Amino acid sequence: MKQGIHPENYRLVAFKDMSNDTVFLAKSTANSKETIEFEGVEYPVLKLEISNTSHPFYTGKMTLVDTAGRVDKFMTRYKKHMDGNKK
Repeated sequence: MKQGIHPENYRLVAFKDMSNDTVFLAKSTANSKETIEFEGVEYPVLKLEISNTSHPFYTGKMTLVDTAGRVDKFMTRYKKHMDGNKK
């Protein structure tokens, strides 16, 4: 490996999946102002919208939790369009 180009500040960081509150540890250089206590130790925490514990590919479920409401907005517009074509 080339010397001097890799970050030196790798540390354990807690990643929290916000859709199902699962927390896991991994090494990262990402900065975080928030902390969380995990297994009796306090770690910086990075919040994720989706991880392997909630992604449909890994869970086998074909539904995806939409926290921003985009699916509902699309279905509302699509329903209006389909209702207009039934005349």
